[in-house]
Amino acid sequence: MAYHKVEIEFNGQALTIETGKMARQADGAVVITYGDTKLLCTAVAAKQMREGQDFFPLVVNYQEKFYAGGKIPGSFFRRERGATERETLICRLIDRPLRPLFPKTFLYDTQLMPTVISVDGINDPDTLAVVGCSAALEVSDIPFCGPIAAVRVGRIDGELIANPTHAQRAESDLDMIVAGSRDAIIMVEGEADFVSEADMLEALFFGHQAMQPLIELQEKLRALVAPVKRDCPEKQVDEALAQRVTTLAEAGLQDAVRIRSKQDRYAAVAQVKAEVKEALTEEFEGRQGEVGEILSGLQKRLVRQMVIKDQVRIDGRDRKTVRPITSEVGLLPRAHGSALFTRGETQALVAVALGTSKDEQRMDNVQSMEFKKFMLHYNFPPFCVGETSMRLFPGRREIGHGMLAERSVTKVLPNHDDFPYTIRIVSDILESNGSSSMASVCGSTLALMDAGVPISKAVAGIAMGLIKEGDDVVVLSDILGDEDHLGDMDFKVTGTRDGITALQMDIKISGVSKDIMRTALDQAREGRLHILDKMAEALEQPRPELSPFAPRITTIHVKPDQVRTVIGPGGKNVRGVIEATGCAIDIEDDGRINIASNDEAACKQAIRMIRALTQEAEIGKLYKGTVKKVMEFGAFVEIFPGTDGLVHISELAKERVKNVTDVLKEGDEVIVKCLDIDRQGKIKLSRKEALDQVFSEDE
Repeated sequence: MAYHKVEIEFNGQALTIETGKMARQADGAVVITYGDTKLLCTAVAAKQMREGQDFFPLVVNYQEKFYAGGKIPGSFFRRERGATERETLICRLIDRPLRPLFPKTFLYDTQLMPTVISVDGINDPDTLAVVGCSAALEVSDIPFCGPIAAVRVGRIDGELIANPTHAQRAESDLDMIVAGSRDAIIMVEGEADFVSEADMLEALFFGHQAMQPLIELQEKLRALVAPVKRDCPEKQVDEALAQRVTTLAEAGLQDAVRIRSKQDRYAAVAQVKAEVKEALTEEFEGRQGEVGEILSGLQKRLVRQMVIKDQVRIDGRDRKTVRPITSEVGLLPRAHGSALFTRGETQALVAVALGTSKDEQRMDNVQSMEFKKFMLHYNFPPFCVGETSMRLFPGRREIGHGMLAERSVTKVLPNHDDFPYTIRIVSDILESNGSSSMASVCGSTLALMDAGVPISKAVAGIAMGLIKEGDDVVVLSDILGDEDHLGDMDFKVTGTRDGITALQMDIKISGVSKDIMRTALDQAREGRLHILDKMAEALEQPRPELSPFAPRITTIHVKPDQVRTVIGPGGKNVRGVIEATGCAIDIEDDGRINIASNDEAACKQAIRMIRALTQEAEIGKLYKGTVKKVMEFGAFVEIFPGTDGLVHISELAKERVKNVTDVLKEGDEVIVKCLDIDRQGKIKLSRKEALDQVFSEDE
């Protein structure tokens, strides 16, 4: 393949895409560069399709090489291992907008491998990976209805910015990734600081406009390469077979899809399909796969017609009604907070555990190492949909849903300085029929309040859907699983009464106008407020006290230059406090010390020991000290750990003392008074001056 390179200036920096230099045996390969961030993106599709293949096996493997940032991995093996949580989320970010753009009949094993090979710590590689994978497909022989692009949208002081740097993102009240084609937005993923629906709508279409130069750049590269695409003929439908299937199945399916209970509906639909397949076995022998496809298409058409023409949904609701909601808190006595949130046939059991700094999660990636103080983990066991499965660990979907819920709730958490706990939320989905991630958001809010975490506001989430047939459009609130599968949009919006905190959207069709998006956002707000009202019936605000089983964290402050003293040589001092009290102790560089324990007496003892390590001598004050060393001219007395002073022989007693050992020996406890502290910090003590004074332990 010949070498080609295209370049534009994007948001004040050069963005280049080149092909023909690296990975030339891949079907398509490009290197995309923005600043000093560089990715190699490859696309390969199998040359032969597996026998009996009936789905599109697309795999996206995004990987960040640690050498890209001049780092060595922190794992035991010192090499990149399985995908991190961040890499998994970016895989989903790439997969979601690209997957719908492959021809329906292209069922060959396909793998996209975007690899970060240089990172500058300024420009995030995630949106570049989307652009790079699209470009790799464009220059390959793989059939693809692209190109697409993605940009990150931020907002600083009311001004929208495309692809903000890391520094700009820290100042932004909006962090959203928008992916789309020349004509339409395809995917959205992001979070916001209580942004209004109107501002969010403006940001969405700003992002779509901002990505157009990136689409044009790929079209220019494709024209230079001029790839010859593989033949991918459209699937021919046997009209005679389709008519026979429709005649046999239509009436039964019409009745079946109107059954409101999910399990009963699925059973009825399955029975109709089985009867039709059996009736056509002899007439159309060996074509059961085609019959199944026609039946699925007929079911989709009937459901969509019911919504468009009859304005009735599968479960009998109108387009705006939210399913019945019940909430219960405090179910799990030993969890620090818990809630059971049920909406229709979707149910989430959510639990909160509060920990200390030792429970923080270390996040080691190519750009930085961070310690995560808040985690939300989402689990989707097979029983929640009445199925069995041997996969018992979270997959990409679970990680993605958990992160969406985590982003939603993060905005209302207290400042860590004011509430120095590590927080872990676990949402176990017990039943699912649509938008279990949004149930996780609602359940998380209730569980946090049940735990006594002082969140600023309650957060709720709702999933919106869309059915569009020509000019007929219906926006659906609180969609079912079937409405997600058979509809044209999955649009999840979370937020408080004051605005949006997170957004996730996948659009399956082109031509979703700004008016449709506005309707969806406004309808989502209406549903969200309704859900918040229902949640408030269970618990309106955080409990005033933490669970009795949660650790109590007391924060004290010492001078920053005393931190070294508290820690001690090799950690000796702080280890001594921990061993003596059993408390967990977290020391910050600024002098903030968090002491965690369920035992109040132990916590007070730890505070006394730390105060003893950091207190400074005061002239005129009495101290109970221990004789550490006896000299001819006097005795050195430790008045608190690490600090001692000299009692001169003349200050030992009121009468003349001939030998120090006549009065004091090493190890003796003695009451002394601080007489003076010189410029070098040396402390002058007196036993004589303390003899007639009363010493108190509390002094």
